[in-house]
Amino acid sequence: MITYEHVTKEFPDGTIGVRDLDLHVDEGSFTVFVGPSGCGKTTSMRMVNRMVEPTSGVVTVQGRDVSTVSPVELRLGIGYVIQDAGLLPHRTVVDNVATVPRLRGVGRRQARMAALEAMERVGLDVRMATRYPAQLSGGQQQRVGVARALAADPPILLMDEPFSAVDPVVRADLQAEVRRLQSELSKTILFVTHDIDEATILGDSIAVFGPGGVLHQHADPATILTAPASSFVASLVGRDRGYRSLSFATAEGVPVSDVAEGIELSELDDAAIETGRWRLVLDGHVPVGWLDRAGLEEVHGGRPVREVVRVGSLAHAGGSLRQLLDAALSSPSGLGLVVDDDGRVLGTVTAEEVLARLHQLRAGEAGGDDP
Repeated sequence: MITYEHVTKEFPDGTIGVRDLDLHVDEGSFTVFVGPSGCGKTTSMRMVNRMVEPTSGVVTVQGRDVSTVSPVELRLGIGYVIQDAGLLPHRTVVDNVATVPRLRGVGRRQARMAALEAMERVGLDVRMATRYPAQLSGGQQQRVGVARALAADPPILLMDEPFSAVDPVVRADLQAEVRRLQSELSKTILFVTHDIDEATILGDSIAVFGPGGVLHQHADPATILTAPASSFVASLVGRDRGYRSLSFATAEGVPVSDVAEGIELSELDDAAIETGRWRLVLDGHVPVGWLDRAGLEEVHGGRPVREVVRVGSLAHAGGSLRQLLDAALSSPSGLGLVVDDDGRVLGTVTAEEVLARLHQLRAGEAGGDDP
């Protein structure tokens, strides 16, 4: 779908932005360009829609040399999302989203219908259609930017650090939204970030760029984490790359134990703990927190203190070893909670059980068989 053949970009002052880049991006794939500032990742991405022209080499899209296609024609067929959304402040949300269809000659009514569909697709309430960008939060503005890129249904999306300016909670929501959209639409996506965690969460493949615009490695996330091709890649991934790599190890085979009898939130005042230290507090089948026996033994005003400690992170059924281990380590009771898609508790796991499964998997790999 997108290829770079011996592509170099040298700027007028002699700075090399990209050096002899050879790279192939498969159709329908989600490829992340990652690396420190000034390493050529954004420059490489912008060559696809001719916002940057290479000094030498060839960039092709669907087999066509982009230098032979007019920039306007090229850009109308490629979605583009940037860090600050780049919305037109004097236009309503729906008219911002309808920008590309209108530029392509689509009638105003039809373009707005396409815009409303794109808004719904990215999780924006269509009642926001008549608002202006200044009336939206940062996360909402970024969703509008993604909707605008999707409104004309382009086969390719370029996303240049689109979530780096929002807070971590909103960023996680937007990442999940992009993953959902990609599972539905199967676009060819080039995504630029400096965050290796974001790269491993989103990408089917990761291209790691280093100083001087050199491509150090292009591989799937698991390979990047477990077999970095150079000391630079290893340093970029970080010392906790072993923990990150658990994201690509299946949780299948980890025993999930039944939850001991829980306490309904409505019955909390009458609860007691006969054995052990902790009991799970539930609202229906949804976990709320853990009731600590130590708290029950403290008396205030003639009544025990009934403080509920939050549950920690939750692991979803069918998730990864990283999710299970994080749930166990973040749980005050040491019991990680496994939940279904509706948030209902299915059972518990311990860190020891997760690590035992990891040991089994590694022993199987060393022996050539998965136990």
